[in-house]
Amino acid sequence: MDDLFSPDGFDETGAGPLYLQLHRRIAEAIGSGRLKPGDSLPPEREMAALTGLSRVTVRKGVEALVASGQLVQRRGSGTFVAPRVERLEQALSLLTSFTEDMERRGKTVESFWLARGLHAPAPEEVMALGLGAGDRVARLERVRTSDGVPLAIERASLPASILPDPEAVTRSLYAVLEDRGLRPVRAVQRISAANLGQRDADLLNVPQGVAGLRIERLSYLPSGKVVEFTRSLYRGDAYDFAVELKLAPETAHRPRERIPE
Repeated sequence: MDDLFSPDGFDETGAGPLYLQLHRRIAEAIGSGRLKPGDSLPPEREMAALTGLSRVTVRKGVEALVASGQLVQRRGSGTFVAPRVERLEQALSLLTSFTEDMERRGKTVESFWLARGLHAPAPEEVMALGLGAGDRVARLERVRTSDGVPLAIERASLPASILPDPEAVTRSLYAVLEDRGLRPVRAVQRISAANLGQRDADLLNVPQGVAGLRIERLSYLPSGKVVEFTRSLYRGDAYDFAVELKLAPETAHRPRERIPE
């Protein structure tokens, strides 16, 4: 690794700022496999000594790689090459649970539980779930992992009449609802961009401030009753959401205009 941090090759004239040159050198080593997931980088002071760059320059180059998700820093441990995360394409036209989606791909699924219980509803839960005075709400908060990699944080709220025992959910929420004859048949989802705060970033093992996807889902029973209000945060480097678009029926049957020759 010594030649990776050799002072040779750093050009102060025409190759851009020195921190970007260091950034490129490390990024290329990661991309080529020379630096592998889990490999540790020398401490900042040592990198500065090896490269002949200032510690400020080294810190700036490393911080840029951390911000892009290529490196991770662990307090008291050092700086490491981030694990590779397979990008997953998720169809927005299918109403499936995280467990069902991952198992369909042949992946192992685990949940790290943060909270499970019955509570008095918050105002937004009352509005979303159509709760009345005195109603209780079941809350489920967990980190969802696939093959050991944390991919999403789920915060689900359901009327206590739908899920009276939150502890019954050990893996798939939808499997428990299906056993009770209360599985949702349709949902409305809203997706927006989010920069992850420190707590959520730590849970997903990514740097604070990186891009994520916030997904809010309202799920309905055949009767039209809202059964689930879920707010999830997905890693932006792991998911692509895809949806098929079709012409509206009135557009598809509209006569084609003739283009003059």
